[in-house]
Formats: sequence, C-alpha cells, structure tokens
Amino acid sequence: MTSKRSERCEARGDIRVEGNASTIYIGGIDKEWKTKPYARYHDPVAMAVVREFTLKPVTESSPACTRNHSVPAFVFSNGGFSGNLYHDYTDVLVPLFLSTHQFKGQVQFLLSGLKPWWVNKFNLFFRQLTKYDILDIDNDKDVHCFPRIVVGATFHKDMGVDPKRSPGHVSVVDFKRALRRAFGLERVAASRGGATGNGKPRLLIISRKNSRRFLNEREMAQAAAAVGFEVRIAEPDQHTDMSTFAQLVNSADVMIGVHGAGLTNMVFLPRGAVLIQVVPFGGLEWLTTVTFKNPAKDMEVTYMDYNVQLEESSLIDQYPRNHQVLTDPYAVHKQGWDALKTAYLDKQNIKMDMDRFKKTLQEALDRLPPA
Repeated sequence: MTSKRSERCEARGDIRVEGNASTIYIGGIDKEWKTKPYARYHDPVAMAVVREFTLKPVTESSPACTRNHSVPAFVFSNGGFSGNLYHDYTDVLVPLFLSTHQFKGQVQFLLSGLKPWWVNKFNLFFRQLTKYDILDIDNDKDVHCFPRIVVGATFHKDMGVDPKRSPGHVSVVDFKRALRRAFGLERVAASRGGATGNGKPRLLIISRKNSRRFLNEREMAQAAAAVGFEVRIAEPDQHTDMSTFAQLVNSADVMIGVHGAGLTNMVFLPRGAVLIQVVPFGGLEWLTTVTFKNPAKDMEVTYMDYNVQLEESSLIDQYPRNHQVLTDPYAVHKQGWDALKTAYLDKQNIKMDMDRFKKTLQEALDRLPPA
C-alpha cells in the first residue's frame, strides 16, 4: 500500500530477513522490488539517508533460516530526520503506533539505522508496543525467519491518526494514552486550579537558545505570574531525559513556545490544557497550522496562536524597512523553502509585546476547565 508519504508492504508465509544484506525473501512472489521503511516519501532529502531494502522471491539459492520467530516482524527506520523531536513523532512514532498497536505486543521490531541513544530515549514507549528487544537489523548476521512481515508504517497525517481508517478505530488520543502509560503520567485533565496544590495553573514556557529565542523571557515570566500563573521555563534538547520532561509537561496547564520541535511535547499535556504557538513574523500560518494547530484539536488540547508583529521581531533590526523580507514575505516564500527558512526561521528572534502577551495569557486562563 502506498501514499504520498509512506509505502507499506505486508506478506505472510515463508519470510526470510537477511538484515546485513538489506534483503527480505518472500515466498510466493514472482518479482522483486525495493522500499524504504520511513514515512516521508515526498521528501528526497530525508529519504536519501534511509536504507533501502530489496524484497525478493524465495528460491532454492535463498539463504536458510538461522533464527526462527513465531511472531510477525515489523521493519522501520530511524533515519531521515530522526533526532528532531517533531519528526521523531510525525514520521516514526505515530505511524509506528498506528501500524503495530493491534499486535498487542506480539511483534518483533527490526530497526534500520538504529541509533542506541534514540532507542533508549523512546524505549519506554516501544515497550507499550512490543514485548521483544528491538533488533539492529542492519548489523545482524543471522537470517531471521517469520510467519508474517510488515515493512514500513502507515501514515495518515502529521502528528495524527484518522480513526475511520485505523485498525480498531484508534485515534491519536489512544496514542497519548500509550505515552501516559509509558512515562507514568498520572494527570489526565488540566484545570484553572493547577496540579501543584497551590491553586494556581502552571504555565510552561518552552525556551530556545539558538534561533527563534524569546528575547524578554524573564519579563514574560513576571507578567505570567502577575496574571496568576505559576511559571516554569524549560529548554528541551536532543539529550533531554524523556521521562523527566514528560512529567513536567504533564504538570502544565498552559504551554507556550515559538514554532519549533519543542512544541511537539504537547503530546504529554493533559486533556483541556492550552497550547499557545507563537507564530514568527513572515506569513508562516500555513506551516504552523499543519504542524501543531491541526494536531492539537485531535489531542484534546485547546489551541491558541500568537502571531508575531513586525515590531516584535528581531528582523526589524536586520533589514531596512523597505526590504522584501519585511514588506512582502510571500515573495520570499516563492523563492523556495531554503529562502523562507533562512529569513524567518533561522534568523528571527522575538521580543514579546507585554500588553498583547498578558491579554493572550488571560484568554488562555479563561479557556482552562474550571477547578
């Protein structure tokens, strides 16, 4: 089964996997084909670093089994853009859940491009889907034999699942439930009374240290406290302990951050929490809608956006007032993704207008469920 984003191959019977040769032998087929088990087929940059597997008919010369398994195999990759938290979820983890939850743990994961630190980061989640240790299939010298195999995950939409098309009609809420079990997140619902026992809702500010930084973060924290929030500031990165950070996000009632991978942590927010995405200047609403606005609703998270005005953007100090970057963002868009990314994502920082920010926080407070 193929789509713009993914290709999924499934077979039953005589299945032999010779991992270090990137070859899968399948009994009963009469031709061979090639596939890459990563759900970003439309993106040649990502797919260039995903290992290709060849599916071949079983013949008399095919290698004999050296290890036999009684459960199905599922082949996927953490190549591509893995390591960027957003892509970890939208390209790998959500499709993985969608494609394997129905096995109820009775499935053997074969991971291509295995990075030990990446597997360790999400291992608690993998344990919700499989009862078996993940095999580093690229470097495995055995010929593994299975009664059934699935190569590649099903993709529905960014950070989402279409329950009308999913096995068992699961949704992204079920995905969040699996994450809660994996990381021991006990808090199910947000409220104006918060979770810390002090009667205040908690605001979590997602900080960044490179591009798209808040230039007045301390002032933001003071303003939020004045509105009535208990405030936490956190800066997740590639090496952040997932369990610890998941607990922090789950304790929040409102989370705010500039568009970027850190907002992916909304998967740990309790039901009814508010996500405020700060949209950088530059006509980026189409991007921020697909990545976080649309998924938030399905995750039972209330979404708000804060569209940065030119006066709040550091771009105003980098370009003359009549420069195209400031006057005509869509002309920059037409120059392609690299031009857009350089101008509006890589080079922009934000100094929040405190009056606008306080009004936004008050609206977020009003939209929280009552205590």
